Amino acid sequence: MKKRYWIAGAAGAAVAAKLLLRPADVDWQKNREKVFHADHSRFCEVDRLRVHYQEAGNKDSPTILLIHGFCSSTLVWSKVFLELAEEGFHVVAPDLLGYGYSAKPRNFDYTIRAQARMIAGFMERIGEDRATLVGSSYGGAVAATVALDYPELVEKLVLVGTVSDNAPTRYLLMRLFASPILGDLLSPLLVGSRRLLRRRMKRVFDRHSWRLDERRLDARHLPLRTRGTHRALVRTVRHWDADRIQREATQISQPTLILWGQDDLDVPVSSGERLQASIGGSQLVTFPDCGHLPQEEFPREFVALVSSFSRTAAVVDEDRVIATA
Repeated sequence: MKKRYWIAGAAGAAVAAKLLLRPADVDWQKNREKVFHADHSRFCEVDRLRVHYQEAGNKDSPTILLIHGFCSSTLVWSKVFLELAEEGFHVVAPDLLGYGYSAKPRNFDYTIRAQARMIAGFMERIGEDRATLVGSSYGGAVAATVALDYPELVEKLVLVGTVSDNAPTRYLLMRLFASPILGDLLSPLLVGSRRLLRRRMKRVFDRHSWRLDERRLDARHLPLRTRGTHRALVRTVRHWDADRIQREATQISQPTLILWGQDDLDVPVSSGERLQASIGGSQLVTFPDCGHLPQEEFPREFVALVSSFSRTAAVVDEDRVIATA
């Protein structure tokens, strides 16, 4: 019995140490060499909160604004960021509040609406009146919310494996995060684990997990070790309300392109099909042999599709499957 108590006490001490020793935030300057496309990093303030973003291309060209997903950062766009700029676009990719190298305020509510409001303020801050918004996963929900709440800011909309309901909150890990006490205790251990991150990315990348090199893993892991990110993740899950996206998708009037991996295990392609049926004139393009992040698994094809769509006057009203090499 005493041994059992000793083990339990040691485990409790280890958890407490993990919580206390977490860095408060991640320092961009100290980690500059590990940041992909660091030369393109910029900082600005939106409502007195620091926002990190990356920018490339001619500012007089049409703007494409890239919005990353849950538990992510600008890193998710690193394989298409400069390539889209080379196609003749002004490309901007911010870190949402609570993620990457942006501020992680205690008093932010971390809802989809609040992040959409930040994006609207960010666009005003950098002088962008209108842009094509490209949102991945949770970032797709944010992009769709901008289209609904600030339609004048959105020229076109690209939804990539977009979260459009609350189904993801039923996953075991998400239920743990949502737990009032357990989530606060376990999130640092789970989210900050490099081993679990590797396992998670293998799932996301479907059969293309070989694309996850060590430098990319390091770059993603750094912000996930911090107290601020853990707080943001937990609050994001507890305030998750994505049902609105599917419920109000019929009100999205902007030309919309929907991109999806056919083997997406996080957000099944059936969600993309429902969005396509709801958003008038939208087009759904699927990637065979692809998981949750087509922009990382098939970047060349992704750039070609987004570039073509951003240049055209309208969307062809038909579904198709893109051939991938």
